[in-house]
Formats: sequence, C-alpha cells, structure tokens
Amino acid sequence: MRVALVTYSTKPRGGVVHTLNLAEALAAMGLEVTVWSLARQGDRGFFREVDPAVGVRLVDFPDRDGETVTGRIVRSIESLRRTFTPDDYDIVHAQDCISANAVGSCIRTIHHLDQFTTPILAECHEKAVVEPYARICVSAAVAAEVTAGWGLAPTVIPNGVRADRFIEAASASAAGRRARWRNDLGQYVLAVGGIEPRKGSLDLVAAYSLFRQQFPAVSLVIAGGETLFDYRDYRAEFEALCAELDVSPVILGAVEDDDLPSLVAACEVFAFPSTKEGFGLAAMEALAAQRPVVTRDLPVLHEVFGETVRYAREPRGLADAMAAALGDGSRAAAGRTLAESMTWEAAARAHVDFYAAHRRA
Repeated sequence: MRVALVTYSTKPRGGVVHTLNLAEALAAMGLEVTVWSLARQGDRGFFREVDPAVGVRLVDFPDRDGETVTGRIVRSIESLRRTFTPDDYDIVHAQDCISANAVGSCIRTIHHLDQFTTPILAECHEKAVVEPYARICVSAAVAAEVTAGWGLAPTVIPNGVRADRFIEAASASAAGRRARWRNDLGQYVLAVGGIEPRKGSLDLVAAYSLFRQQFPAVSLVIAGGETLFDYRDYRAEFEALCAELDVSPVILGAVEDDDLPSLVAACEVFAFPSTKEGFGLAAMEALAAQRPVVTRDLPVLHEVFGETVRYAREPRGLADAMAAALGDGSRAAAGRTLAESMTWEAAARAHVDFYAAHRRA
C-alpha cells in the first residue's frame, strides 16, 4: 500500500511530530510511506532525522516580507496543490487544514478544531472538516466536537508516544545531561509549545507569579514556539504581563530534538495550561520521564490522562496545583505506565485497518 502523509511544516509542532512517528511506524509494518511537507525558512529537512524507510518530499516555501497570515496560508495551500502528486498513492492522509485543502480527495486527521474569524481562513477550516471522505481524531473529545458541529462520526485512533526517549532521559545513565540543564537553569517549571493563546501563556505567567511567592528559587522556562500564525499582539500582551508581575521567564525557543528529553526530565514540574488540545503529546512525554504534570481542566485531557496529572481551571488553581506537584512523585509510576502503553506500533496497526476500509477507489 502506497501512503502519502501530508503536513504543513518541518518544525517540531505536535502534528508534525505525530506525522513523522506515524510514518515510521507504518513503514516498519511494510507500507510504502512518503511524507510531504512545506519547507519554510530554507529548511532542507525535518527538525529531526527521519527513518530512511520513509520517503520525504519537501515543497520549497520561501518567506515573503510583509505577507499576511491569510496570504501565507493561501499560498501554502496553492504551493502544495501545485506540487503534490495524488495519483502516486493509494491513501492520501492529510494532517491539518492546509494539507487537507491542498491535496484533493483524502483522509483527514483532525487533531483539534480551531476558530477563525477571517472569512478565508474560516472557509479553509470548514472545507478541511467536511470535504475529506474519511476522518480520524486522536481523542474521543475532539471526535465529539466534530459530531456536534457537523454531524460527522470520525474514528478515534489515539496518539502514540516515544516513551523510550524520555524514560532514558530520566535514567541514572543520563544524569549528566539533566545536570547540564539544571546548571544553566536551576530548578524550573517547564512549559513546551511557545507563547500563544492556545497554550494559555498568559495564565501560565499569572499562575507562576503566585507559585513563586512560595517557591522563589524555582524559575519558569518556556520552550518551543514555531507557528504559521502572527501572535505579535499576544506576545506583546504576554511581555506586558511579565513586566507588571515582575516575572522573567527563560524563553528557549525551539530546542534540538535530541536535547528535549533531558530538558523535560530535568524539570521540577511540567506545566500544560493549554486552552485547547487534541491529545496532549508533550504532557505525555513528561509523564514518560516521570515528571509531575499540571494541566488545564479540559474534558479531552481527563480522557487522555485520567488521574496521572493534576488539573486546574484558572491561575490560582494552576499555581496551587504546581505547588502540590513540586517534589511529589506519587503519580510517577502510573504516569510512566500510561505513557508506555501509548505506542506508535498500536497507532499504526489501527491506521492500517482504517486504510484498508477506506482505500480510494
């Protein structure tokens, strides 16, 4: 079976991580898999090496000064559409709105639903939900949103997680790598995903300001941040709140893939205050490293994480949960067991069954 997995970026966003891991797991099962993506900012490959068993096709996508978000997304769709070769594949599987609008007849994984006010982007989002001939969601909560909004019934196939990378990073043999982060950063609360509305960055700063009153020696570290969208106004609001509350987070930006597990394993608490998620892969990786995790009180996260994390709705609750999590390993074993149970092999097997039932005519 020839499968094209299509994503919008080579950067380490959750959907891209999902795409690469799924591609490798499918290839290990004997499928002929090619990953297609836009290559922005001069990229000549993905943020990490990809198993040679997986084909990679990158579509050059140079930046344009002064381009609007709407213009960038429309150009992204057009660039992929011009280059993509659908007749080469038995299954075309789009992983996001951009690719679903670009590739024609396809299967779509809906990782989460967005809300756009710009008419063109709202139309792109709508088409990417309704026009694919079959749909997958990574959680039942997101599938229920799709059913409520459009009367469609996606199949739920949960994410996998590369738990082994984070388990190794938390082991005695990796103590030196963790120590390097702690030497640079001291004790820290870690958030991964950048500074943007969906990641709840403003509430994170407000929560940390309250948490710091009890634990002034513990810093706030934020990693990640690649996005197609323009969050300059939100970033300005974030910086203004930091100044108002006298909070000085360490902003790492994108972290090399090989360094991420030890960064996670060295944190005191992993904070995940997202306002919208489809699964929560970064938090699952933190559980694999046996780190205490505090998340937003969202139905999808209850579904995925159960009792292995602490939940809160607003900054005061997040601060209290982080304080309670500090130094508490009581949920560590259960968290690691959960992460180890979420394998890409199992996800790939479910995808193969889905593809067999939804092969293009």
